[in-house]
Amino acid sequence: MNPRFRKKIASLAVACALAGLTGPLAFAQGQQKSAPQQTVSIIPQPVKLTQQSGSFALGKETKIIVDPKNDELRKIGEYLAKHLQETAGLQPTVLQKAPDKNSGKHIYLTLNTPIDTLGTEGYTLEVTPDKITLSAKAPQGLFLGTQTIRQLLPASKANVPISIPALEIVDKPRYQWRGMHLDVARHFFPVEFVKEYIDYLAMHKMNTFHWHLTEDQGWRIEIKKYPELTQVGAYRDGTLIGHYSNQPHRFTNERYGGYYTQEQIKDVVKYAQERYITVVPEIEMPGHAVAALTTYPHLSCTGGPFEVEKKWGVFDDIFCAGNEETFTFLENVMTEVLDLFPSKIVHIGGDEAPKTRWKECPKCQKRIADEGLKDEHELQSYFIQRMEKFLNAKGRTIIGWDEILEGGLAPNALVMSWRGTEGGIAAAKQKHYVVMTPASHVYFDYYQGEPSLEPTAIGGLVTMEKVYSFEPTPAELSADEKKYILGAQANLWTEYIPSTEHVEYMVFPRISALSEVLWTPAAKKDWDSFQARMQQQYKRYDAMGINYARSTFNVKQQIQVDPAKSVATVHLNTGAKGTQIFYTLDGSEPTTASQAYQGPVQLTNSAVIKAASFDEKGGLLSKVSTKELDMHKAFAHTVELKHPPHRNYTAAGPTTLVDGQLASNSFTNGQWLGFLGTDVEAVIDLKEKQRINRITSSYLQTKGDGIYLPSQVEFAISKDGKKYQTVKVVKELTDKPGVFKEVLTAEVPNKKVRFIKVTAKNPLPGTEQDKRKAWLFTDEIIVN
Repeated sequence: MNPRFRKKIASLAVACALAGLTGPLAFAQGQQKSAPQQTVSIIPQPVKLTQQSGSFALGKETKIIVDPKNDELRKIGEYLAKHLQETAGLQPTVLQKAPDKNSGKHIYLTLNTPIDTLGTEGYTLEVTPDKITLSAKAPQGLFLGTQTIRQLLPASKANVPISIPALEIVDKPRYQWRGMHLDVARHFFPVEFVKEYIDYLAMHKMNTFHWHLTEDQGWRIEIKKYPELTQVGAYRDGTLIGHYSNQPHRFTNERYGGYYTQEQIKDVVKYAQERYITVVPEIEMPGHAVAALTTYPHLSCTGGPFEVEKKWGVFDDIFCAGNEETFTFLENVMTEVLDLFPSKIVHIGGDEAPKTRWKECPKCQKRIADEGLKDEHELQSYFIQRMEKFLNAKGRTIIGWDEILEGGLAPNALVMSWRGTEGGIAAAKQKHYVVMTPASHVYFDYYQGEPSLEPTAIGGLVTMEKVYSFEPTPAELSADEKKYILGAQANLWTEYIPSTEHVEYMVFPRISALSEVLWTPAAKKDWDSFQARMQQQYKRYDAMGINYARSTFNVKQQIQVDPAKSVATVHLNTGAKGTQIFYTLDGSEPTTASQAYQGPVQLTNSAVIKAASFDEKGGLLSKVSTKELDMHKAFAHTVELKHPPHRNYTAAGPTTLVDGQLASNSFTNGQWLGFLGTDVEAVIDLKEKQRINRITSSYLQTKGDGIYLPSQVEFAISKDGKKYQTVKVVKELTDKPGVFKEVLTAEVPNKKVRFIKVTAKNPLPGTEQDKRKAWLFTDEIIVN
């Protein structure tokens, strides 16, 4: 780094200090803007980026120079040279020396002029017409800086001279833990792809790979002391076909499985280390253990027999906490795991462990009595704390899912908060370190767009914009408590992700949004800027052959209803820049000859709206999205509810029941009203007497989520809103498994009425939900 650049950074730091700003935010506030010579598109957005005039031209004579007598830097230089060869067709020589006046045009990687405030992962980058200088305090910072240089190159291999725009960057990450998770137990992926996955993390400046290795559906890690774990536990005799909610369940009859040998795991760990990524292994306990219990049934409470699970879910059979052999087994397993993984942090699961077997198990009940424990939750805490002591004695720290808070948190444990951020908040208040990974924002196995346009997923909806909106540090924490938030990660559970191509589809492009959440100062995050920069990133993904989802190009349709005017306004948008939207209202397929979307469209009649996005050349970018608007007789009229819906499922309020739109079978799509433990009584005022002949209402069943059909539905009509006439009562609703909508219709004598009342009885009591409240979800009430 030349003295001029170093002086400029020092001056900026002083200016920031005088303004009362420190750290990354200071650089963000101090950023200067210059007219760019070339478009610079970097993800994640650096802390400070200033463009200058001119550029550095890459040529056959370009060399990469690294500090002498440092093989680690030489390897980083060779890594960069490899990417320059792939993109620019050049193979720069890597020299270990100090640059001098005879060095010519070169790229210099150095630890000699670090900025101490940037930490081990920070770096500075200066590009001038004569040279590129990448400086850091530690090799890890230099490696991360090379990822920035990669993004200054063309997205794909170019056949023309390549130049890198002159600029200055000062950069460091916001969070210490920047991670991605991969479940290889539900579906198994080869070593070659696991390495690719690690490369994807490195490309996005992430530093933690959470490798989920054991489950009910498969044990994926070789343990020398227990070879049967992989001989038996690594294979299942079939796999669930379709979604879990599709019942009755059907299965393939093909044996499925696989595992990693210890040599393969060592190879993956070494590969990750060369990319400055820590591999955190996860060995599940005490739950999600059926594969292990199939191998060694004596470690269960019942003695089995078991089979490696073919379907997904949470199972009652878990490791027996009253059996000493359980702890001997797990300690032996973890001893071998620790020999393979140098990570100081080890994941021990701790989630979704039903206490059913422990409540009935004499050994577990004896353990509770002998240890003076209050209940089975404290028994789980005993289990986790006992394993923690063993691992602490070997110099390791445990991390577990937020269920490990139940019954008392192990003294030194880290918490991975997945059921929202509440667990993380509670742990931070207890002065425990936290990794935030709430399902609401970073579960990449969730749908990333309209479910009807996406491959089957477990459920939920996590769009790229929602990922980008994620704030890992809760505002509820004090300044002192916030320091316990290490960072965050996204999780990829693979129940419905059977192939490597499908993994890529679910990860990309959401990983780009996550990378910016975890690296870039909060004050610098900008969704519009990010969308624009993603256009170059998509080109990069194309060039790499990544099977990324194009869900952001799909048109999202939002229909707002104005009850005062009885009209609907349609808003169309995409999550991507540079798109043109065309739409139709008659159900025909949109083309560039259709109506171009210029702004909100007001509708006064029923319509079938179809929309798609196109590029500037008229090429189709998206799938076609469809919404039907039914302006029936009750459309946009006043609805009064006797009981309010639950705060989590209010949709657009009571008007949702007469907004002319039908909900899908997904209860998270924002079109359902959800009622917990209460009946639904909805009264619609048609404003004046009208002749009607039919009333239709619909209800959702998804028993796995506690959503049941009503036990009874009554349709009634009135002229004055006081005296009602019942026209139909439905008492025996469909009793079948699965997820579906039940549509009920009442024929009405051909007469004029003003008020319509629909009453749906909550299904409690009378279902298996007797011990807890049942959900009742209702949708559009259609009047014709």
